[in-house]
Amino acid sequence: MQNKRNKRLNWRILLIPLSWLYTLAVWIRNGLFLSGLIHRTEFRIPIISVGNITAGGTGKTPHVEYLAELLKEQYRVATLSRGYKRKTRDFRIASDSSTAAEIGDEPLQIKQRFPDITVAVDRRRVRGVKRLMEEDPDLEVILLDDAYQHLAILPGLSILLIDFSRPLHKDRMLPAGLLREPARNRRRAQIILVTRSPGRMKPIERREYVKSMDLPMGQHLFFTTVRYGDLIPVYPGVSQRDRQWYRERKSAALMVTGIANPRPVRNYVRGITTRMKEICFPDHHHFTPKDLEKISDLYRELKKEWEQVLVLTTEKDAVRLRSLQPGEALRQDMHAVRIHMDFLNEDKQHFDQIITNYVVSNKRSSILYQGKDQKGT
Repeated sequence: MQNKRNKRLNWRILLIPLSWLYTLAVWIRNGLFLSGLIHRTEFRIPIISVGNITAGGTGKTPHVEYLAELLKEQYRVATLSRGYKRKTRDFRIASDSSTAAEIGDEPLQIKQRFPDITVAVDRRRVRGVKRLMEEDPDLEVILLDDAYQHLAILPGLSILLIDFSRPLHKDRMLPAGLLREPARNRRRAQIILVTRSPGRMKPIERREYVKSMDLPMGQHLFFTTVRYGDLIPVYPGVSQRDRQWYRERKSAALMVTGIANPRPVRNYVRGITTRMKEICFPDHHHFTPKDLEKISDLYRELKKEWEQVLVLTTEKDAVRLRSLQPGEALRQDMHAVRIHMDFLNEDKQHFDQIITNYVVSNKRSSILYQGKDQKGT
């Protein structure tokens, strides 16, 4: 174990010169935008940006879904992302027949959970916002997903997500570390959400974390944690079974994931059964028939020893797995767990108020916001 740590440390040291070059490139790029030498477009509609400053998962999709849930009853809401790992490149609006290959797994997940809102993808965000406003003149709020580094748009409200277990002041720039840009650039955000926080955080632990962030005046910081919801069948027409059903029958489990950080899901599965195996694919992995063979083989191996086997995946993985056609037994046992986010320290009301106040003050009909859309590309 110590040898592995030493090897990782040696590799990071060797990558530090590349991190210096990457930092310089980011500094030049950001400077061109923030100085006005490269135009930033501001739109006459509330735009809320949600993103992170590190590579890897910080739980963006559950937080975007939280915002959609908060706003959709009172406003016409749209989400816009680039549609990471999709096989198309143009502007697209999700429909009931859209696939992960067409729009990406995360936009498809959002559309399936909130069928009444507009979910769009475009690798050019400025063009995407314009198209959304053209397609729906009554649109009232746009949620930009994974857009913290997309400086071509000037959002009205910027929310930065930071993983609790990966403090910025202890990280390095890519490729020696995981930072996409220097930690000080967190100051661009009006709101910072520290995600995946421990559910029982001690007050002193919270104070120390807040102190380490060195927040500027007017910047808000909240802590959120992951909450696992119900198990839902991956395939339609399958009977739903909850985690208690599998617990009572002393089942085994096969965990199948294609996400950046499967550790929380692994811990969740262990809360159901310790008799488990797992297959972990890269983040946003497009599942193939060969992958299905691998999953089926391991499933059959577990079934030889245990009568009941839960094949558990995430909701994001489920939208990609549905393109495959497993055998009936495997189909019946494949379930996805829904992931939600909760606020700690009773901060939900304060956060909700900041969001709704921003939307009310900046909607098109507001006398406080009568600017015209600037031209952009």
